[in-house]
Amino acid sequence: MLILNGEVYSGTFSFERKNIRIEDGIFKVLTESPLLPESGEEVFDASGMRIIPGLTDIHFHGCNGSDLCDGSFEALHNIAGYEKRCGIFNICPATMTLKKDRLKEICSVSAQYRKAQGGRSDEARLIGIHLEGPFISKKKPGAQSESHIIRAEEGIIEELLAASNGLIKLITIAPEEEGALSCIEKYRDRVHFSVGHTAASYDEAAEAFDKGADHVTHLFNAMPPLLHREPGVIGAAFEREGVFAELICDGVHVHPAAIRAAFKLFTAKRIVLISDSMRACGMPDGEYELGGIPVIKQGRKAVQRDGTLAGSVTNLYDCMTEAVRAGVSAEDAIRAAAYNPLVSIGAEAEYGFIMEGFKAQALIVDEDWRIKRII
Repeated sequence: MLILNGEVYSGTFSFERKNIRIEDGIFKVLTESPLLPESGEEVFDASGMRIIPGLTDIHFHGCNGSDLCDGSFEALHNIAGYEKRCGIFNICPATMTLKKDRLKEICSVSAQYRKAQGGRSDEARLIGIHLEGPFISKKKPGAQSESHIIRAEEGIIEELLAASNGLIKLITIAPEEEGALSCIEKYRDRVHFSVGHTAASYDEAAEAFDKGADHVTHLFNAMPPLLHREPGVIGAAFEREGVFAELICDGVHVHPAAIRAAFKLFTAKRIVLISDSMRACGMPDGEYELGGIPVIKQGRKAVQRDGTLAGSVTNLYDCMTEAVRAGVSAEDAIRAAAYNPLVSIGAEAEYGFIMEGFKAQALIVDEDWRIKRII
């Protein structure tokens, strides 16, 4: 296949006018020089359009009426199909805070699904699982069930890792809680830890990062604010160059000024855009469920009955374009949605760039960010 005359988001994190040849699912040639089609080769004229990498969401719960915690192949197929249609090629969906045995079942089903999924072109690839609980703080549960929150223990983590067959890539953890720091230190080479749903002080968060945690779960949300005498998790993460910060840009969770501030604080190298979407994403307004808790979707907002925010109802592609509307450059927003998520969980080897030799995951979009073609 040839894609001609497009503005290509390349390995320099910028747009360049390039012509692209794709062979056997690989970007084979990127050049400014004209390319002539071979016999029978498909040609797409991308004049006036941008070609960007497929996106990766490492923190969302569900969409299109299904949730990872449904624990079924049917739910995973539905989720993966919807995500791919929205331009998200790789997914690392998140669990809720549930009983250990239920989490083990979800992990086991997900591992079996990943093995059976193969390379289906109509679905996003399941590249991991994000455990957003149960090792969190009861002071900052958000939409998580307080009754299932437990202390972090090595034995439980071992059981969950085994049940997932290594598919768990990320664990949200409150470092101030008993057992958290020792688990971070022991498992830092097998899984990434994300500080979140936490009431940690600056010193407590700093110790967690120094022991190996390298993420922050949905920056600003479910954590203390950045204060001048108590900078908290945000201040501790800012000072450590190896820490990535998740950011929900759905137009609800974070004000546009805070989005711009986050990109200035952490730079485009360290922001990971996430959707944190739940099963109501892509569905009509009404009542849904998240981790056993009733959730009401009204337009762009999903809340519990008491008004507490409960995940988002916006997919990652729309979060990326919302970040651009908030004043983030297109180049930075794309990096934060396509490349950084992969790097942050160690999965970037063949994806996340439009470069020769990389797997051909790409979106062709027009000047208004409408997706014209999914490659």
